[in-house]
Amino acid sequence: MLESYRQIFTPSTALFSVTGLVARLPISMVGLGIVLLAEHETGSYGFAGSVSAVALIANALFAIPQGRLLDRIGQSRVLPAVITVWGIGLVLAMGSLRWDWPVWTTYACAAVAGAALPSVGTCVRARWSHTLADRPERLHTAFSFEAVADETVFLVGPIAVTMLATAVHPLAGLGAALIAGVLGTYAFAAQRGTEPPAHPPTAADGVRPPIPWAAIAPLTVVAAALGILFGAAEVVTVAFADENGRKSAAGFLLAIWAFGSLVAGVVSGAIVWRHGPLVRLRVGAFGMLLAMAPLPLVPSIPVMGVVLLVGGFAISPTLIATMSLAEQVLPPARLTEGMAIIGTGLAAGLAPGAAVAGVLIDAEGASPAYLVCAVGGALALVGALATRVPATVPSHEHAAPDPSEHLA
Repeated sequence: MLESYRQIFTPSTALFSVTGLVARLPISMVGLGIVLLAEHETGSYGFAGSVSAVALIANALFAIPQGRLLDRIGQSRVLPAVITVWGIGLVLAMGSLRWDWPVWTTYACAAVAGAALPSVGTCVRARWSHTLADRPERLHTAFSFEAVADETVFLVGPIAVTMLATAVHPLAGLGAALIAGVLGTYAFAAQRGTEPPAHPPTAADGVRPPIPWAAIAPLTVVAAALGILFGAAEVVTVAFADENGRKSAAGFLLAIWAFGSLVAGVVSGAIVWRHGPLVRLRVGAFGMLLAMAPLPLVPSIPVMGVVLLVGGFAISPTLIATMSLAEQVLPPARLTEGMAIIGTGLAAGLAPGAAVAGVLIDAEGASPAYLVCAVGGALALVGALATRVPATVPSHEHAAPDPSEHLA
């Protein structure tokens, strides 16, 4: 099973993958860290949540322009600049809370930090696409590993920032995110040998190859649907555990869900599939809808753990197929930008998913609110079925497996 992973990892690819994992830790730490610090300093969850929301919105708005810069100028020039701005913005946001600056300064600094936070996961995938250009059949394994890395980030980050902020110091959680983000990104960007080439406009009119919207737009819908599902599930699972008299079990339930996705990502990456990413995307989205449908009917925490574990198995394969398909259809000159569009869709779905679920919880209770997750699964299937790929791009319906590999 590990042979597929051995074939993609060399000292250079392992180094950019590991440093990329460290560099993207802030994605799962900063939002919660801001909430913990702001609530500690002001006593208001409403204010804390609004500051975190400002950072998330700014990040979503600037992810696509930042991806365009990465494609045009190159990672080694853009990443050190934006992560430095991010670090300064985050330090000032922390200081504004700690030193009781005017409220608007906190919002402004949070917006700067959110806008500058780089999508390192997208940059890592772009590097894999570049380094495996002569072995494209290995990209599925590489993207599978990165999906597992993403799951690891979202397992470790929230736990670490909460423990540091509550057991050490309110600033400690964000401080750890700051160190990981800045040092990890500097180390990642310094690896010039694996960096994809920049693609500055060469024509006199600066025309670039078009983005294949018939594929990218539906894939962004799939990503947004996953965001709705994730945002709702986190909120509803806490309420479900609380209603069952064991609020502390919410973290355990969400960890089981993430663990199922992590395992599925590892296994998926070890297999060479007969079918290409378009087929896998549709099957994964359908499986996710089936997994989400029973959630409103689950009667107890132990049963919910089993259902969420099974549901997690559909997450990573769907995300992996989404990014693999995007990599195949996007022109190299717009690869990072196109993947950033999909990542923005995922981020854009989180807030409405959580908000709608919260309204339903207040009105009807936790179990009916799980219907938001089912709606997210249905929307993901609609996006998957609507995805169309250019006729000039080969091997979407069927993969081209290495005959020496085991087939699935």
